[in-house]
Amino acid sequence: MNASVQVAARFERLPMSGYQRRLFAIIATAWFFDSLDLGMMTFVLGSIKAEFGLSSTQAGLVASASFVGMFLGAAVAGVLADRFGRKPVFQVSMVFWGVGSLLCGLSETVTQLILFRILLGFGMGMEFPIGLSLVSEIVPAKSRGRYVAILEGFWPLGFICAGVLAYLLLPVLGWRGIFIALAFPAVFVFIVRRHVPESPRWLAEVGREEEAYSIMDRFEARVMKAASLASLPPVVTSGLSAVSKKARLMDIWQGEYARRTLMLWSLWFFALLGYYGLTSWLGALLQQAGYEATKSALYTVYISLAGIPGFIFAAWLVEAWGRKGTCVLMLLASALSAYCYGQAAATGAPLFQLIIAGLFMQFFLFGMWSVLYAYTPELYPTALRATGTGFASSVGRVGSLIGPYVVGVLLPITGQGGVFTLGAASFGIAALVVILLGVETKGRSLEEVSQVPSDEADEGLGAVAPAKAVPGQGLN
Repeated sequence: MNASVQVAARFERLPMSGYQRRLFAIIATAWFFDSLDLGMMTFVLGSIKAEFGLSSTQAGLVASASFVGMFLGAAVAGVLADRFGRKPVFQVSMVFWGVGSLLCGLSETVTQLILFRILLGFGMGMEFPIGLSLVSEIVPAKSRGRYVAILEGFWPLGFICAGVLAYLLLPVLGWRGIFIALAFPAVFVFIVRRHVPESPRWLAEVGREEEAYSIMDRFEARVMKAASLASLPPVVTSGLSAVSKKARLMDIWQGEYARRTLMLWSLWFFALLGYYGLTSWLGALLQQAGYEATKSALYTVYISLAGIPGFIFAAWLVEAWGRKGTCVLMLLASALSAYCYGQAAATGAPLFQLIIAGLFMQFFLFGMWSVLYAYTPELYPTALRATGTGFASSVGRVGSLIGPYVVGVLLPITGQGGVFTLGAASFGIAALVVILLGVETKGRSLEEVSQVPSDEADEGLGAVAPAKAVPGQGLN
């Protein structure tokens, strides 16, 4: 029997236990610290702008610098992870991230700061597709969407903590001291990550069957111990299929995968253009309206608190309703709420009205992120999962790069109303793309979602051959 089918079937029979949740917590902790460092720019951009005497356009370039690195890191990491494994690339990403954060704090010029933000972004960009792939590959289908959505929930938590730290530490350490301090958690996370096993799904896919079965045996034993089980259900492979040929990079643009890739690239580009174009400037826009740096950070934290129930709601809805519908809902609601926030800002509305409008905006924006990360890795087979996810994320970083810069250019011309209208339009386009090209993946195994109709399969992934059900294997 095809080893990848056997490993997949063994994963799908496992209950969720404390062991999988511990692995998830390790990956989520790394996610949190990355979000903390990236989100910090929202709260210190105004201080950087003031210290270096930057124009709005120059400040937009500083805010966009990380996304250049994330664009490169996401594309490189996906290819490397599909070739050399998830675990080593996952570990190396932290080295770039920690060094980049430290050097940002030591920057003496704006040019140096931009270069080191690119380095920091490279490490972050490496991590995201790997973390998504690992969580998707160790969690069974019935819980996968919820856990990937919860993983993304650590993003608003990191963002909120960044605001709290900025409020408390900015007057004491300054923005340089904060970036230096944020380099230290990278060492801890890098050590903890070593406890995450290599993905058995990937090992089986690349022909390292003995390693895959060995890790799978240990994985099952730890799940049984954590769940206090004497045995596991039999292995059932019905509904799973073996891929006839090894996948190639070009296969993300072949047959049905071309439609999925087009949808994902468009979705990521416009969603991230709108999101980072707006959130990277939230603190600075409040400062521009007359609020001091620490107060603007605090008000941005208040607004971002709505992201917590937002991602919790999205994590529930992706399993209760489905990925596609939830994604469209969150995008359209983000568009409407962003437009309303912009109109409130443009008309000089009182602070409490801005905060209320901002609460609605952040609720749906962070919910959008949860669905985006839950949906993407499910649309590719194991051999292409990190590559497909990485390139989608990489294209999104192009939008992330353009967004803050465009806002810096438009702000003096259109004011805050025009800036937020641009963000709303971006979310609306992303929603339309999902409506037209998206497919539903709710409740289906990764292998089932990865199958394409035989008349659409081509030489790379080839037609799929259904595997037969077999008696239980491994620990039963």
